[in-house]
Amino acid sequence: MPDRPDGRPDGRPANRLVAVLAYDGLCTFEFGCAVEVFGLPRPELEPDWYRFAVAALEPGPLRATGGVRVLADGGLDLLDQAGTIIIPGWRGVAEPVPEALCAALRRAVARGARVLSLCSGAFVLAAAGLLRGRRATTHWRYAAALAQAEPEARFIPDVLYVDEGAILTAAGSAAGLDLCLHLVRRDWGAAVANAVARRLVVPPHRQGGQAQYVERPVPRERAGGHLLSPLLDRMRGALAEPWDIARMAREAALSPRGLHRHFRQATGQSPGAWLLAERVARARELLEATTLPVETVAEVAGFGSAAALRQQMKAALGSSPAAYRARFSR
Repeated sequence: MPDRPDGRPDGRPANRLVAVLAYDGLCTFEFGCAVEVFGLPRPELEPDWYRFAVAALEPGPLRATGGVRVLADGGLDLLDQAGTIIIPGWRGVAEPVPEALCAALRRAVARGARVLSLCSGAFVLAAAGLLRGRRATTHWRYAAALAQAEPEARFIPDVLYVDEGAILTAAGSAAGLDLCLHLVRRDWGAAVANAVARRLVVPPHRQGGQAQYVERPVPRERAGGHLLSPLLDRMRGALAEPWDIARMAREAALSPRGLHRHFRQATGQSPGAWLLAERVARARELLEATTLPVETVAEVAGFGSAAALRQQMKAALGSSPAAYRARFSR
């Protein structure tokens, strides 16, 4: 009988076996994301780090994109032993999903395992009936197809990933790294997740919509240089101050219409959406790294009140400030 995958009192998974699915036509990048985060030994972090195995859907060797061939550790029976299962994409949104795989995933969820899909892997979860009544995301190109595959799923278009507890879905390919790091953070805490991210040379957490490709939305070289960079630096340094469109435009020496245009070109967001994302990011940092009261965090981050902070964090992260701190505090 395999270990139960539910958390120990310290919140870390009792069943640390991570099984990633391999199939003919495997999505190499998404598979690599799972291997990089969960499959490398990390003795410098924790003595009881994840165990890792590759579960083959079909007899091998299996072909992966780019001419790679994969030899798996076992078959679908590995899914019955794993505490975490990763579906690294799928070979096509219209490709049927074998019932044996669907049944194995349903059994895994029924006994308490977590199942993650990366990019088009969400179609495997849809075929298994695991997205019914749940929030989910996938690559924006596949939104309409996913809605058709599972009309009862609530598709979330403007996030990098969705955590529904036992079922977690990532958007486009690179968002798979974000979701994997999120699970590390959930299991081991922020310090360990940050260490893994540093080794990957990626931000420990990206937030915001799929148009936002980095943690801080506007690098200087993309911010119009002399146009927006000074304004954004001032805003980040004074998030507690009121920043309406008139003030932003005045300090950037632009018209309100020009301000909106430059923000859209540089970030894919409106000025208000960018400012809100920065304030949420600052609140997250304070909740993780300090013991400041939630009311103080709200004031420093520019929300004015704990109630406003709770509302915005719930909308952006699906979590209250207290719950976020309890899970991710350093």
